[in-house]
Amino acid sequence: MSTINPTGKEIFSVSGDFCGQKLTLEVNRVGFRTTASVLVTYGDTVVLGTTQIGTRPVQLDYFPLSVDYEEKMYAAGKISGSRFIKREGRPSDEAILIGRIIDRPIRPLFPKGFRAEVQVVASVLSMDPRFRPDMIAMTAASAALSISGAPFDGPVAGLRVGRVNGEFKAFLTPEEREQSDLDLVVAGIESGVVMVEAGANEVDEEVVIEAIAWAHEAMQPAIQLQKELAEKIAKAPIEYELVLPNEDIQAEVDEWAHEKLGQKLHRPYPERNEMVNELRWKFHEEMKEKLGEEAYDKETRDEYDEAFTMALHKDVRRGIVESRTRPDGRGLDEVRQLSSEIGILPRAHGSSLFTRGVTQGMNIVTLAPLSYAQIVDTMEVSDGERRYMHHYNAPGYTVGEVRRLGSPGRREIGHGYLAERAVLPVLPTEEEFPYAIRSVTEIMSQNGSTSMAATCSSVLALMDAGVPIKRPVSGIAMGLMMDGDTPYVLSDIADAEDFAGDMDFKVTGTEQGITAVQMDMKLHGLPVEVLAEAIRTSKKGRQYILEHMLTTLAAPKPALSPYAPRIEKIKINPDKIGAVIGKGGEVINKITSETGAEIDIKEDGLITVAASDTKNIERALDWIKSLTEEPEVGRVYEGKVVSIKDFGAFVNILPGIDGMVHISQLSDARVEKVTDVLSEGQIVKVKLTGIDERGRLSLSIKDVE
Repeated sequence: MSTINPTGKEIFSVSGDFCGQKLTLEVNRVGFRTTASVLVTYGDTVVLGTTQIGTRPVQLDYFPLSVDYEEKMYAAGKISGSRFIKREGRPSDEAILIGRIIDRPIRPLFPKGFRAEVQVVASVLSMDPRFRPDMIAMTAASAALSISGAPFDGPVAGLRVGRVNGEFKAFLTPEEREQSDLDLVVAGIESGVVMVEAGANEVDEEVVIEAIAWAHEAMQPAIQLQKELAEKIAKAPIEYELVLPNEDIQAEVDEWAHEKLGQKLHRPYPERNEMVNELRWKFHEEMKEKLGEEAYDKETRDEYDEAFTMALHKDVRRGIVESRTRPDGRGLDEVRQLSSEIGILPRAHGSSLFTRGVTQGMNIVTLAPLSYAQIVDTMEVSDGERRYMHHYNAPGYTVGEVRRLGSPGRREIGHGYLAERAVLPVLPTEEEFPYAIRSVTEIMSQNGSTSMAATCSSVLALMDAGVPIKRPVSGIAMGLMMDGDTPYVLSDIADAEDFAGDMDFKVTGTEQGITAVQMDMKLHGLPVEVLAEAIRTSKKGRQYILEHMLTTLAAPKPALSPYAPRIEKIKINPDKIGAVIGKGGEVINKITSETGAEIDIKEDGLITVAASDTKNIERALDWIKSLTEEPEVGRVYEGKVVSIKDFGAFVNILPGIDGMVHISQLSDARVEKVTDVLSEGQIVKVKLTGIDERGRLSLSIKDVE
């Protein structure tokens, strides 16, 4: 095979051991016209990471970076299960979430003020079924950026870590993921951690801290391999200019704001926001008067406005570092005022309103039969289902803006998934509570930490709906200000601290442990010790919020809403499923049409029957029992004589099940001929006296009391 590609460039690769398998990064085999592309192979997983840097000037006030994760069904040897759409189209929620996981550690590693258009795409071309491909995709995306010439302060690597039998492990098999009580994603650079996301089954805080440290150490070979590749490529850095605030303007604004900020603005929200808006308006009026209306055009005004925002951020940080006072006057570990209600919507199956400061979330829970669970058709999961769905909505009016309504964006999907993941470990099983559950959070007002408001409100609404969760879950958003090497950890951050801070760290859990974590930062990596302090501090805040929630509703309501469907369940032998369905669905269609009940059948034999009338449920259950009942020794049955032999008679006691009454078991008196006592078609009572090793049933008439 040639080592020179059609463009004349050498095809080469670097390889090394990564968590017990060979990791290979290859360049110049594909993607000739990209700014940079890397083909990454790990086991049978192959991911193409590409970076494209725009060449046209960009006039934007933000960094136009897009990061996408592309699922290819062929990578898993699948054709989409959708009946109508067979090609890849809109990314699945799972693909969007993985794209966010890759984006979040990459974005803060670009310099502030960089404005070139950058597109990063990680496409899974082949998927090893033994492990998930997402962390290999992160490596592919980072490797492509590292050789693109962009000012990217990487490389980045990531690991998805679980804990099986008390041991941490990366690249878990599907069977190991089922056994693991932890699903932790850690992304980092060589010197520190950049991003953390986790779902956990009420895992202790110290275990999560230990797992983060383990992951950061284990990912180092992938980082070093990318550095080796970048050294060999040695691509020239691209030319760019940073769009930074004018230092003279910033100094002028800082001087103007010096005596007008500080303690004067330390007021509760929303009073502080109103004061800031009034001060901003006054500032622009003074600057326009000073510079002249003609000179103070839109471009100049925008520059001064950005400088004013930066002065606000500096003031927030200064107050926290120098006096340990936050913008709304709270202490560093103080939680905003809490209030909550339940049952606020009369026709909903469960509802709640949770308010923390100016942040407010309304949650509505709807219950339905299991057939309403969402089918998950992705590259990774085959015929999976989401029985619990949390959807999050936050229109523009929640932040006082005019914004077009549309389908949920990546942020809404991510916030909903975090709240969903927080609650999953405490939900009852399908057998305990045979319902599909949809939880919708309608954010009513935003001022920081809406995903945690979604978590708390959803738990209250679930309990209001009578869903027997194991334990209530609460959540809190933690912030961080770094002053040199000194960390200042903040509990329950609001928007001013989020914008001015260095980290946004959300933690959810029960009184027994953590259920979910999401951490993003603006710094270029943090030591594990700093993250550990934030995790430990969060426990106190979570407990405080949980205590408040329990004063509103201490436990799930014992009864469902009268408007919720009634569902009963029965577990049958899976071999009997065919008897319930019948040929071409004939039997189950007859049951549903005559009883009006809705019937769902699982492969393991769990059958749920739903109807608004309990009498219809009982009729359907009795019908199913008659079709699937197993013979019980010692029980008396009423059956029909189906055939007579010289030695006895066969009696049908259950659908498709016959037993034999020996001539000696017909009567206490001697019987010469079976026909002297029985005739075909006769209805008789018989007792099941035994079942032999071949499954044959022995019946008795004389033993019937």
